[in-house]
Amino acid sequence: MDFAVLGAGAWGSAMAIHLHRAAGRVMLVPRRPDHAREIITRGENKPYLPGVAIPSSIEVTVDLAYVLGNADVILLACPSHGLRAICESIRAGLGPRHRVRLLITLCKGLEENTNFKPTEVIAEVLPDIACGTLSGPTFASEVAVAKPTAMVFASHMEEQFIFEVQRAVSNPSLRVYTSNDLDGVELGACLKNVYAISAGICDGLTLGESAKATLLTRALAEMVRLGIGLGGRRETFYGLSGCGDLLLTCNGAQSRNRTFGELVGQGKNPQTILAERKMTVEGYRTTQCFQHLCCDLRLDAPILNEIHDVLYRQKEPRLSIQSLMGRELKAESRG
Repeated sequence: MDFAVLGAGAWGSAMAIHLHRAAGRVMLVPRRPDHAREIITRGENKPYLPGVAIPSSIEVTVDLAYVLGNADVILLACPSHGLRAICESIRAGLGPRHRVRLLITLCKGLEENTNFKPTEVIAEVLPDIACGTLSGPTFASEVAVAKPTAMVFASHMEEQFIFEVQRAVSNPSLRVYTSNDLDGVELGACLKNVYAISAGICDGLTLGESAKATLLTRALAEMVRLGIGLGGRRETFYGLSGCGDLLLTCNGAQSRNRTFGELVGQGKNPQTILAERKMTVEGYRTTQCFQHLCCDLRLDAPILNEIHDVLYRQKEPRLSIQSLMGRELKAESRG
């Protein structure tokens, strides 16, 4: 099984290195020719994954037509707001002899305006190619150097091919589970970024460990409630792409969403942070998408609504905490 990874940021590079260890032939496809040349020359992706060697046997190319003719499975390692453009470039480059059987998205955000999940974007642009998602509690720098973790692969493809992909992607440092709850896996992966921002705000306000534990417990309950309301299965949100990724992203120092939230909690303007740091913070746009969905479907989402008000309506973070603490008292079992 031959793989290609479109997108040579930290996560795309890390997955290419992992797949090289696990599966053999891998192509890494940066957006820019100069970036490709730099990786080939240095043997390292210095801007995004410094200090980690890119094996010379990983084929680095920007020739998309060549990739489409030589890869069975393509992983799309890009921010959610860039996914449609990549899918359109794939559609334009597909020839009669392309080999692509499966597109796997690594995105963890909804598309603005449509509120589509990543595989819904793929299915709309490339309806004749199967798609799936790979998600779980992972940091690129740790996957790249083979620190142990696990992920879940969800797709609606026929079972035998799903098992083949599972075996090809797994190795002693990364264990892959399968799921047929594609909606649930994607929703958990997207929602956890929203709640990671709230965890960062909690850190920025220095509210303490007790407050953060309370917040994450209630965020998990809200994530499960919203996820079910949006079409996922309850058990999925207690798995790797839900609770697992939530724990990592809300607590890890490497989490961009948590770091962004921490800066917001310290009083910095969200738009200024994004502009100055040029950070990809999936949870920022995704918060707005989920807020629209919750309003349309009348889903109760008090934490998400407060995050939205802080990010988009300039509400003071401390006032949001007061709003959450002042809600009507009720039994925990009522959600």
